[in-house]
Amino acid sequence: MTGRDDPARDDPASRYGWRRLDARTVRASVVTVAGICVAAGVPTGLGIASASVFWALVTVLPASAAALVATVVVERVRLRRTRYRVSADRVELVKGIVVRSRRSVSRERIRTVDLTAGPQVRIFGIVTVKIDTGEGGSAGGSVSLYAVGREEGERLRAELLDRGRGDGEPAADGRLATFAPRWVRYAPLSVLTPALGAGAYGAVLQVAQWFDLQAGVITWTAGLLGGLGLVGALAVVVAAGVVIGVVGSLALFVEMWWNFRLDREPGGTLRVRRGLLTVRSISLEEQRLRGVELVEPLGVRTAGAARVDAVATGLRSGGDDDKADRKTLLPAAPRGEADRVAAAVLRERTGPTSAALTPHPRAARGRRIRWALAGAAVPVLTLTVLGGLLSSAVLLHLAWISAVLGVPVALALAVDAYRNLGHGLNGDYLVARHGSVRRSTVALQRRGVIGLNARQSLFQRRRGLMTITTTTAAGSGAYSVHDVGAAEGLAFADEAVPGLLGPLLEHA
Repeated sequence: MTGRDDPARDDPASRYGWRRLDARTVRASVVTVAGICVAAGVPTGLGIASASVFWALVTVLPASAAALVATVVVERVRLRRTRYRVSADRVELVKGIVVRSRRSVSRERIRTVDLTAGPQVRIFGIVTVKIDTGEGGSAGGSVSLYAVGREEGERLRAELLDRGRGDGEPAADGRLATFAPRWVRYAPLSVLTPALGAGAYGAVLQVAQWFDLQAGVITWTAGLLGGLGLVGALAVVVAAGVVIGVVGSLALFVEMWWNFRLDREPGGTLRVRRGLLTVRSISLEEQRLRGVELVEPLGVRTAGAARVDAVATGLRSGGDDDKADRKTLLPAAPRGEADRVAAAVLRERTGPTSAALTPHPRAARGRRIRWALAGAAVPVLTLTVLGGLLSSAVLLHLAWISAVLGVPVALALAVDAYRNLGHGLNGDYLVARHGSVRRSTVALQRRGVIGLNARQSLFQRRRGLMTITTTTAAGSGAYSVHDVGAAEGLAFADEAVPGLLGPLLEHA
């Protein structure tokens, strides 16, 4: 599309309907690029300055100045070449400097309107607006406006999502949940904690390699811990990694969820606002909601907490770096609070996720024990074979240590996974629970089920078990009741969604 194809010029009658982005984006971009120049220029300048201060100044300062000037020029041109408008039935965006493009989405297909403001743009009172249809495979599935004024972003969000409930129910608007500082204690119980600790060590070694100091760092660390012996040194390294991971997980949780608020707004919209430095506002139409999922990772569950995720249509399962957070309606919080929020979101007096569920046959426990023992045997057998082939006493010792530590843990997780199996019907909801390391309890509206799949493997048939999978257009697309008794599972599925398994029941 060339400059002559700008719709603002082609259609004089609608010329005044086209809007520009906020001019403050230029200053915000300059601040961002300046920060990048400092972060990249300081270590580069120090490296060059070790040889010559003159060449450090001649190289770094002009490059930084050129980057800032280029940013101003490019951003000003981008502002002049970018237009958007909201008509009665569409949202349109025209942009591009060298190659012009036009994106248009139907307002009826819009599922979410999210507002995001990082620290550098919050200073200037602007936000990024992402308008999404949830169509992951479509190139025109979303429109992003970087950036508009905060008031304009709020107006767009309200205008695009407020379609009215249209179901005769009272709005019952208001605050559903607010962040409590005591929830921060659940952050270190995530699997992210050890990952952050290990990542910190890797980052130190990587930075040391940039300055050709990696060998010196390793030698210095070995000398520092040399007097503690191998076991003592490993204990110190692990303990330091855990401390780093705990601090990192606390900081990340606070950054993501501080000032969290969950509101039901007029027009049937659930809105999540959160963030300390980067403020995010995520909206979800209630008419797209098909249920909720109560997620309890093992560490969080041991502390009596859970988080609540939305099971809704139009939330894409891929493509966005924050895809997991967009569906979260409540971060890790006490289990009672999670059940209360789940009930409030679904407009129920009591949450279906807290209902008593029907346990599964003991044969399901045997299957989990066998799979757990098989998984624990893999590293033991691998280390034993390698130790024998290589005549390595260290590998043979690691083999029996893996057996002694791994088998009890595997058995405990298998028994716990069996105890967590359950299914049931609670009013209009089908409820299923499974998992140990990550226990999941999903409450799915029966009207949201579009298909049922009854599956039996050879081993399941021998033990009279079956897996019932419900297919839906919401959430992950499928939710399963694992290893339920065959007759009981078919009866449960037929009661949950009458008629879908009729032909199968006739031949059962």
